[in-house]
Amino acid sequence: MDTDVIIVGAGPAGLMLASELRLAGVEPLVLERQPELAATPKAGGLGGQILQLLRYRGLLDRFEAASTNPRPALRFPFGGVHLDLTHLADPPLLALPLPQPRLERLLEERARELGAEVLRGHEVTGFSQNDATVAAGVLGPDGPYQATARFLVGCDGPRSRIRDLARIPFPGTTYPEVNRLGQVTVPESVTLPGQGDLDVPGLGRISQGFTRTDRGVFAFGSLTSGGLLVQTTEDSSAEVEVDEDAPMTRTELQDSIRRVLGADLPLEDATRLSRYQFQARQAARYRERRVLLAGDAAHLFPATGIGLNVGMLDTVNLAWKLAAAIGGWAPPGLLDTYQGERHFAAARGLFQTQAQVALRRGHDPAAEALRDLFGELLTDEQPLRRIGALIAGTDIRYPLPSASQHPLTGTFAPDLILRTSEGTTSVAELMHTARPVFLDLAGRPDLRETARDWRHRVDIYSAETDHRPADVLLIRPDAYIAWAATTGEPADTAEPALREALSYWFGVPGPAPPN
Repeated sequence: MDTDVIIVGAGPAGLMLASELRLAGVEPLVLERQPELAATPKAGGLGGQILQLLRYRGLLDRFEAASTNPRPALRFPFGGVHLDLTHLADPPLLALPLPQPRLERLLEERARELGAEVLRGHEVTGFSQNDATVAAGVLGPDGPYQATARFLVGCDGPRSRIRDLARIPFPGTTYPEVNRLGQVTVPESVTLPGQGDLDVPGLGRISQGFTRTDRGVFAFGSLTSGGLLVQTTEDSSAEVEVDEDAPMTRTELQDSIRRVLGADLPLEDATRLSRYQFQARQAARYRERRVLLAGDAAHLFPATGIGLNVGMLDTVNLAWKLAAAIGGWAPPGLLDTYQGERHFAAARGLFQTQAQVALRRGHDPAAEALRDLFGELLTDEQPLRRIGALIAGTDIRYPLPSASQHPLTGTFAPDLILRTSEGTTSVAELMHTARPVFLDLAGRPDLRETARDWRHRVDIYSAETDHRPADVLLIRPDAYIAWAATTGEPADTAEPALREALSYWFGVPGPAPPN
């Protein structure tokens, strides 16, 4: 075989998967049909649980250093209303401004540093598979060739050829509204100093946020780097010719603003121009034998701000399970848990983004009343936190197979400060290598002895922490908790439960492989 895993698509999901596979000792080959990195940003940054995961990999400082803008104020749109998290000391949702081309460049640098091969201008035209391998037909700069691997992962976006060739249905809805987005500057004569509002000639004052008219929605907000982020939403049934394949221009954005507002908003410069329609779709399954899907190839959400978060987290969940299958130690059904867990996570994403559709689409007094009521609810801390966690994906608890579950099982491991015999560390630092971790927080030699049978696959640590949440945490490489021992749990119940969890996730025990 040419490689262990062929990854189709060098977007954020594909490049994140390549890095995670290399951390697990697997050889990936990334094939991207575009010859160069795209210059136009499809997304303006990262938000949600993926930021915490990057910190657990020791990468967040590097990504923050590449951000050209300060962290934005913690105000996030939600279906025509706003979540204001600025007064919370520990907000459930954070964001990092990082245009997608810069994000992809960072991810590619990381993947190459770890030894991944990334080939641009190489288009996968088809594949075949048997019980042991996948063979991909590729059209490269020097002509057609074939690449073989143990698995192939389609990270090739909403119009995924891999998904189509695998005959995986992609049911859902395309909403009729056409959205146009631009980062713009406007003349000083249009701005109202100190207020952030606009004085549009022939119309008057427009406040930041959403302005609804009979012809659509106009929205804008100030950017910390200067300028404005503006967006229009119009029904696609409007008598306007749209070439979906043509790049959007400043003129097209200005024409759309004129139709929605009934007045001209003068624009001086416009960058990050994009046009899109929202879709709510999810692949019927994420796996067809040795072919798998991740990222936008597996799901599309009818709201901005979560696609990268969910897609990159897909690959972190998948990588270590693929590595186990390739390494020959995967327990039965391990790779199938990717479908179960990430299909569930994407369904949660669809749940909240489709709720946003219902909030934002109506234009009658009843719809306005619904948005006003929702906005009132979001002035209370508890619902504000709950919606913020839902957007961030931090509320995900995977439904893990266990008769008796600690409340932490299936959740993302908290970043505890740990005191060890070698000094102070943290859960985040232990996860830098993307290895499973057995963490004894209560001096449990009985359970450490059980874990020692898996020491060639699981790193074993003893530590103390303030207000320990459990006696023992068994943490998977994706930083989710596979099992936990309750405080003071007796060995006669904890030991067999631990052994069962270790076997379920990390295979049969055995001696460490020879050096």
